Amino acid sequence: MKVVVAGGGSVGRFTAEQLVAAGHDVVVVENDRTVVRNYGKEEEAKGVRWHLGDACDVEVLRAAGAADAEVVAAVTGDDEDNLVVSLLAKQEFGAPRVIARVNNPKNHWMFNEMWGIDIAVSTPHLITSLVQEAVSVGNFVKLMDFKGGKAELAEVTLAAVSPACDKTLKELKFPRSATVVAIVRDQVVLVPESDTILRAGDEVMVLITEDAEAAIQKILIG
Repeated sequence: MKVVVAGGGSVGRFTAEQLVAAGHDVVVVENDRTVVRNYGKEEEAKGVRWHLGDACDVEVLRAAGAADAEVVAAVTGDDEDNLVVSLLAKQEFGAPRVIARVNNPKNHWMFNEMWGIDIAVSTPHLITSLVQEAVSVGNFVKLMDFKGGKAELAEVTLAAVSPACDKTLKELKFPRSATVVAIVRDQVVLVPESDTILRAGDEVMVLITEDAEAAIQKILIG
């Protein structure tokens, strides 16, 4: 898979290294010559290719191979730049998948399909969700948004009083717009089946559309 990563900071470099280690073809676009000079040779030795230029420039993205990329990740430290890169990647090059980093959580609302973004990753929101997930029992916790908030991955740790306890997934009759994707029980990940019985303490991961949230809360929380 070919990936273009806009931003050669610590996030961009780590992302690129991990993707290359997984066998992907990765190009990092960075406009700071000092960053390219300090890290370029080291990263290229690991298989990461670098392209000097401003990723907000359509011709720079084209030269970096955005037209052939299956994924474009805008991970600079500037939200405005990430929005511009995302829009260019989707509108000019039709990138199948555009992922953008949100630096300021107040800007999260803008990172949606209108800017060509398929997945927005906000570190502050993600940390908050993970903390909530770690300490919350019987609460609905959003872990990640997809498609500009039209779909989301959520988690509920079942309380002992949950109406879902001791019932199979088939019995619970989840709406068609919701899918249980995983159940974590005693630190073991279970693949959900229709006859899987939920227990108190289970961490239930659900992929839902925005209109199914209330129904899921009623089923899992009551």
